[in-house]
Amino acid sequence: MSDRAAGPATDPAPGRHSAREIIALLADGSHEGFRELPYPTRDFQPDGPLAWQGYDASRARAAARTGEEESVVCGTARVGGTPAVLIAFEFGFLGGSLGERTGDRLESAYEYARAHRLPVVPLVATGGSRMQEGMLALTQLQRVARQSALTREAGLPQIAVLRDPTTGGGWATLGAGADVVLALTGAQVGFAGSRVRPADADPAAYTAEAQVAAGAADTVVRPEALRETLALWLRLLSAGAIGPGPVEAAMPPALLDTGATAAIGTGPPQATLPPTQPNADSTDTTNTADSPAGTAEAAASPPSTPPSPPSAGPASLPATGWDAVQRARAPGRPRAGAYLDAYFARRASISGDRCGGTDDGMACGFGERAQDGRTVAYAAQLGTATRPAGYRTAARLIRLADRLGIPVLTLVDTPGAANDAEAERQGAGAAIAELFGAVAAARVPVTTLVIGEGGSGGALALAAAGNTWATPDSYFSVIAPELAAAILKRPAEEVEATAGQLRIRPQDLVELGVIRGIVGP
Repeated sequence: MSDRAAGPATDPAPGRHSAREIIALLADGSHEGFRELPYPTRDFQPDGPLAWQGYDASRARAAARTGEEESVVCGTARVGGTPAVLIAFEFGFLGGSLGERTGDRLESAYEYARAHRLPVVPLVATGGSRMQEGMLALTQLQRVARQSALTREAGLPQIAVLRDPTTGGGWATLGAGADVVLALTGAQVGFAGSRVRPADADPAAYTAEAQVAAGAADTVVRPEALRETLALWLRLLSAGAIGPGPVEAAMPPALLDTGATAAIGTGPPQATLPPTQPNADSTDTTNTADSPAGTAEAAASPPSTPPSPPSAGPASLPATGWDAVQRARAPGRPRAGAYLDAYFARRASISGDRCGGTDDGMACGFGERAQDGRTVAYAAQLGTATRPAGYRTAARLIRLADRLGIPVLTLVDTPGAANDAEAERQGAGAAIAELFGAVAAARVPVTTLVIGEGGSGGALALAAAGNTWATPDSYFSVIAPELAAAILKRPAEEVEATAGQLRIRPQDLVELGVIRGIVGP
């Protein structure tokens, strides 16, 4: 990294705010709402640890130009009412590079966040490690990674904002290592900086937009919308870690319970089941040692089981198995978007599996429940064959919610897992296994509602054992009736009868003990 500056603090390029300008843009009360943390002191020999000729002079010029003594400014502020530790990089100070003193400040900021149970918001604008400090600068990435890992283990959220530019080790630690990654429109983002890429490299690959498309960042945000977006994310993700414990919630009303019988198509009066834990084998969330947030507060107020949304479709039950299939496949049937819109007052989405992929058929994120404002995470299939990236994104969502102590709602609606050759090359089996494992290992309550097609293992991977519900216009099957008939070498005219034999109607699933009940409108 050279000592080339980013230009004056008033540079109008996207994301090129100075450290204190970006803090003022985000903090409640602007500059006055920010409290800078004390920094550790470190004495250097002349021209730094490598005695790099001219290094002291470069630092002096950078300080005179920016008014800062190092490339990062750390402190606390409220953003939309939520307190957080802000880590703002000053690109004008030696390109926002990381040296030993930078590492000292970052380590101190993370330690403060853990001591005070605060989320961490890195506002990244860096070219990478500071070459004038050699390998000692590079090893600061290990310090940062360690602090990030400890903060993750403490159950505290990390939300990164990628400014222009975000490259090198800063991107690979503070940026890509965060729980949620927000990238400013038009920002340069990539591990390789502009001066170290191949001459023929496509510049479009090193952008915020490209990182979102590749599943490495969650969303692109316009600078003018950043404060509102960050405030929402802080409010959502801090609810489990530092907010008040959720109240106990009732389970959804059931049209048909395991102990009830009714005439097909009419359904009995609605009844409410008592609240229970989501998985029969789940551990006691009141145990402090097992609590995702690892705090006495979390132990005293475990996350409550989120109630399922009511059905958005008809109340009548399907008469036959094939009728159930046809209703679930009907184009006019309510889809996941309708359920999420009704269930949440506000929500924010995550995107990408962090392995190079995205899936438009899987919607994941966090929202404020309209009923009481509580935060609930959601993972919803959107009616298409789910791709490996979709399963990995849902697993990422559930692991994050579990770590932060936030309950999860999943909506099942897929004909099954994508079965094309490309899906196999992308690791379909391993991705499905990852999601099965994430749901099974979750310590927070997980509630599942089948709202349409429940196509075999590709649907079951998203379902909570012992806490799955269904709407009247849904089905769940070990295999599609058409495929079952083909395997059994039955003629096409026997597909409908095969659907009946499979016992895939919602009321069949209740009687078999596969689901807990049928949710009414």
